[in-house]
Amino acid sequence: MGHQNGPKLERIAHNRIVTRPRLLALGYSPDAIKHAVHSGRLYPLWPGVYAVGTPEVTKLGIWTAAAYSCGAGAAISHADGTALWGLGTAASGCIEVSVPRNSHPRGKGIKVHRRHGFEVTTRHGVPVTTPACTIIDMAPRLTRDRIESMIGEADVLGLVSPEAVRAAAGAHPHRPGAARVTEILDRRTFRLTRSKLERLLIPIAVAVGYPIPLTRASVNAYEVDFYWPDLGLIIETDGLTYHRTAAQQAKDRIRDQVHTAAGLTVLRFTHEQVAYERAHVERILAATLARLVRE
Repeated sequence: MGHQNGPKLERIAHNRIVTRPRLLALGYSPDAIKHAVHSGRLYPLWPGVYAVGTPEVTKLGIWTAAAYSCGAGAAISHADGTALWGLGTAASGCIEVSVPRNSHPRGKGIKVHRRHGFEVTTRHGVPVTTPACTIIDMAPRLTRDRIESMIGEADVLGLVSPEAVRAAAGAHPHRPGAARVTEILDRRTFRLTRSKLERLLIPIAVAVGYPIPLTRASVNAYEVDFYWPDLGLIIETDGLTYHRTAAQQAKDRIRDQVHTAAGLTVLRFTHEQVAYERAHVERILAATLARLVRE
């Protein structure tokens, strides 16, 4: 079948990209493909991969073409994956593509990651690693704050929940980045026992000049974690979950507002901060004590 009888190129392209195998499967002969290239209806981007109708290809088109050029099972991944999901920025100079371990594609401007097993979906018609897989892949390159931010952004955008990212990391413990994501998310949900919380926080407070506080005291009809009546200070500690509901947050704000209206100062620390970020807790407590003493 010649190209005159085949389906219109625009109809069979994805993001204005089409491959030679697809053209052949739909009835275009090798001569018809060659004619379409010579006549400017197809523009070669990589061997066997063409842009339809124009050499001016969008970013989605370039990603599509790069994935197609790497063969079956290939997908945009890593930094380009974060850019495609709206979670990060693509690296300059090359496009990152993950391929099955038994594939050996070569293409100018493409950085190939040969892998055993990875999760693939599509976004805007482009084959791409799933959001959870993409975040785990990027974890070795990012700071802890950026990983947490990316997980939060993915949750807000409705791409993947923190629980699902944690499950994906647990399901693939040997994948680069999995251990880091697991450690970060497990610390985000870390909760001390009541006795250990007191054993850790009270010495920090005493070290910067505080007297021993009351614990589990009733203040303004609420039980508070730590209370210094002479300073008018309350410290509450939160054991974070992946999702603090709006109702939980509202209750915390009401408690804090009632205490503030009564002239008290309220500080909140997470259990993770108390256990792992002593220097930060010390700085906040020292600055707060200095202000309260002046007052």
